[in-house]
Amino acid sequence: MSNVHRAWMDTVKYPPAEYGASIVYLLVKPYYLSENQVKTLSESVTFPANSSDQVRKELDYLLELQDKRTPEQIKRVEFLGDIGYWPPVNMVPSHLLYQENLKELFFEGREVLGNEIDAGTFPKVSRLLQGVMQDMRIMEFTIKYKLLRPRPYHLEPRLKPLTTINSPSFASGHTLWAFVQAFTWSEIVPEKQTQFIALAEEIRRSREIMGIHYPSDNEASRQVAYKMLQYYFQNPTFKNDLNEAILEWQKQSGTIK
Repeated sequence: MSNVHRAWMDTVKYPPAEYGASIVYLLVKPYYLSENQVKTLSESVTFPANSSDQVRKELDYLLELQDKRTPEQIKRVEFLGDIGYWPPVNMVPSHLLYQENLKELFFEGREVLGNEIDAGTFPKVSRLLQGVMQDMRIMEFTIKYKLLRPRPYHLEPRLKPLTTINSPSFASGHTLWAFVQAFTWSEIVPEKQTQFIALAEEIRRSREIMGIHYPSDNEASRQVAYKMLQYYFQNPTFKNDLNEAILEWQKQSGTIK
């Protein structure tokens, strides 16, 4: 609910001058999701009014996190902030970032299961993750550019973010990929589910420590990630790719030292 004493805040949207190239994802076709499912999911979440008491509490919480940042925290959250898989890069094997991009695709797998986990050893897992991440990027930017939520630092001048981002705030892309991948990896290696979810939670909170996302951005992303998996299990292609990834993991994981 809006607060009349902060009504000016409701006029603030993410500045068009700060839009980045990510807007092109609005033209990309989903992989496992249907276009109708993308539309339904993008309309399933919204954020509280900028002037609301909830947002004021979220901004105060971010200021509190900012005051408590430690050098160790800053180093870790900036490391996590640099992780990112971008689907177009892997359409061109000669791209200078092709191998690095595949390495980023397997970030959660390497963090939880070890550095030997990669696309070369697990091509079917790679195919599954690439499809999931294409959908994730489409969902991320469809929601962002539909709602144009300003970043916390657009509303609270006392916030000193560790970086600035050239896309709207809602919902969090990092948190969305963190949970989509955590849920997917948990289907492949269910005995590691707790560790995957814990890593996703760490990535979620890192965006708040950095001062670039409201908690409500992150909660919406977690909900969308869960709903994406529910849709995936209605898709025969996804189920087939997941089964092949599971069989590949069961066969190949024992060979890793």
